[in-house]
Amino acid sequence: MATTIIPFGPQHPVLPEPIHLTLKLEDEIVIEAIPALGYVHRGLEKLADIRDYHQMIYVVERVCGICSMIHAVCYSQGIEELMEIEIPKRAEMLRVIWSELHRMHSHLLWLGLFADAFGFEALFMQFWKIRERIMDINEATTGSRVIVSVNVIGGVRADLSPDQIRWILSEIDGVEKDVSALQDTIMNDYSVKHRTVGIGVLTKEQAYELGAAGPMLRGSGVAQDMRMLGYGGYSEIDFEPIVETAGDCWARSTVRFREVLQSIDLVRQAISKLPEGDLAVKVKGNPPEGEIYTRVEQPRGECVYYIRANGTKHLDRLRIRTPTFANIPPMLTVLPGCELADVPVIVLSIDPCISCTER
Repeated sequence: MATTIIPFGPQHPVLPEPIHLTLKLEDEIVIEAIPALGYVHRGLEKLADIRDYHQMIYVVERVCGICSMIHAVCYSQGIEELMEIEIPKRAEMLRVIWSELHRMHSHLLWLGLFADAFGFEALFMQFWKIRERIMDINEATTGSRVIVSVNVIGGVRADLSPDQIRWILSEIDGVEKDVSALQDTIMNDYSVKHRTVGIGVLTKEQAYELGAAGPMLRGSGVAQDMRMLGYGGYSEIDFEPIVETAGDCWARSTVRFREVLQSIDLVRQAISKLPEGDLAVKVKGNPPEGEIYTRVEQPRGECVYYIRANGTKHLDRLRIRTPTFANIPPMLTVLPGCELADVPVIVLSIDPCISCTER
């Protein structure tokens, strides 16, 4: 057989991310995939040396714009735990609302790209049209569509008025109706199933042993989601992780589609349980000397923050483990044996965020 080595990326017309793979092929079959990381490295973790711990909230939000709110929640929780700060219950529940709105807009963005990968341009536009309703909610309630910057150490800086709450509930009712109407088209279409069912299969054992995260893990039958830990306001909300068992591209896309509808339910629950009270507590002084790990569930999976403080306003160390970084080894495991034409679909099925990975 003829052996060919071809570059995949860092800019590929099917992918929204500058991921780079070197693919070794025998005819049209991939026999090896080697990643190259570092293309968009920005040194954000190093900024902890020169930005104080309050300013670092705005830095970590820029690790990834799509899940900026959840990055800020993870970082804030770590600092608050180090400083033994208990934030108001209303602030906890507001964080849940904005986090789930970000999860929705991330998954809707991905579903649009997923449809576009198969040439369904009209469906791509439909999903992004629905996503605009979520972005409008972010803009109306926080002042920004993408990087909302509502988290502060000790709580949140913005609140929801009764009129805004009624409007949000009305909007997500419309989102639920519109997304549900597209279910058959995106999940049961013959072309989609032909390109996804049985493609890029990651077994339950492989997913667990290789440290997969998020829909990549739950699509292989592992019911693991950091929201089950009950951090923040999630302790007050009924929640069960969405799980599929096939472990292929179709299962991972199904998990994301179902999580959009689940996030709508979580927003409704959070609003129904939103207590009265303050938005934040006053924070004085600097984090004491010590270290902390904190974990949250981003749209792509588990995100881990390691924070080490030295008693000053600057941190000694900030280390972030993002879900895409965790999902690259499982992706490299399932690529060998697939056809070259399946590579873009398999890579897209992990919802890669190279911006997150290269900090």
